[in-house]
Amino acid sequence: MNYEENIEWLYSFEKFGIKLGLERIMHICKKLGDPQKNYKVIHVGGTNGKGSVCRFLQSILTLSGYKVGVYTSPHLQRFTERFIIDNNEISDGYVIKLIEKIKPIIDDMLKNGNTPTFFEIVTAMAFQYFKDKKIDFAVVEVGLGGRFDATNIVEPIVSVITNVSLEHQDRLGDKIDEIAFEKAGIIKDNIPVITGASGKSLDVINKIAKERKSPVTTVDDGFWEKLQGGPDCQGFLVNGSLKDYHLKTSMAGKFQGENTTLTIATIENLQMNGVYITDESITEGIEKTTNPGRMEIVGFEPLILLDGAHNIAGIKNLKNTLEEDFVYEKLILVLGILKDKNIQEMLDIITPIADVIVVTKSHNKRACNPSKLKEMIDKEVILKDEISDAIDYAKKIANKQDLICITGSLFTVGEARDTLFLV
Repeated sequence: MNYEENIEWLYSFEKFGIKLGLERIMHICKKLGDPQKNYKVIHVGGTNGKGSVCRFLQSILTLSGYKVGVYTSPHLQRFTERFIIDNNEISDGYVIKLIEKIKPIIDDMLKNGNTPTFFEIVTAMAFQYFKDKKIDFAVVEVGLGGRFDATNIVEPIVSVITNVSLEHQDRLGDKIDEIAFEKAGIIKDNIPVITGASGKSLDVINKIAKERKSPVTTVDDGFWEKLQGGPDCQGFLVNGSLKDYHLKTSMAGKFQGENTTLTIATIENLQMNGVYITDESITEGIEKTTNPGRMEIVGFEPLILLDGAHNIAGIKNLKNTLEEDFVYEKLILVLGILKDKNIQEMLDIITPIADVIVVTKSHNKRACNPSKLKEMIDKEVILKDEISDAIDYAKKIANKQDLICITGSLFTVGEARDTLFLV
């Protein structure tokens, strides 16, 4: 089969949805020879900031001379974005090679009525890819929750839980402490934990960590200070355990202070456990890191901002960043949200600051009908069924001093990048 046919076979498993549990991924990886045991793993969970922390860590470790793999999900535009080694995506040819290797295992599972999920197969492919390429470190992002997420068969050298807020209540629970319990499921016996959680969620994490005799390092707003800020450059002072760091990042949003501080705490933990990492690689790694689709500026005059804010905490961060770091005449908001999200709360946070609102939808089957979004907004709203049409309309009515913000879902942002011809 060619690349398209292999990908079509892989995506045929999406119809089986999400099935939490570790039995199937453990079976697949055992048949592969447990590839995830062949390198050091940093496991990154939490609600928001996971992707940024993963990319900060990869950048720093790569600059320190290590071969580093990063596994994240979902992708924005290309399936190959999920598998990165030293900033390079996996090739189409190697995707075919991995599927050919794993397909006989999956076929046997299907015969026995033990159907794996799309994410489980892709996760096993990532583990195998990293083994094949003989990496030193794998930075592995949790897909959903933590306790029963397919990535949770790794044996990490450090676990990171960025923060905990309401998300996926249909699967993780209706209360913060219930969600925190699922997130804390990635904590392993005697393995250090770095977290930015607070309140009830931190209580849950500390309780589980104590039971598993895992030391916890907690960071909060008191560990960092924003020194300068704007849409394309921010400066932070981060108070680490070993020293203070003056850091710059091109990634917008005051919340990047938390993400950089979590990264520093994780890096210092590695250093204290014998991993050689230079101060230069830390400062340069933070400065060089980018995260497509997250607070990403992709156009000027008018300013065009992409941000895949897809939950309440993400939308709050976006609103605060727009108010604190951007200067514009009109805010033109292009919104596409998935129907299983806290839609009304998200809309109530972001729409009051918009001068023009354009609702639309991605081609994802979970996308909310824009007509429903329009009904839920107590302002005048423009409806465009296609993201490309929504962007064209926004650009047509925008002046050079305006800001077009495209948000609500990573799938919306991914299709926007396609429309804007961004690789």
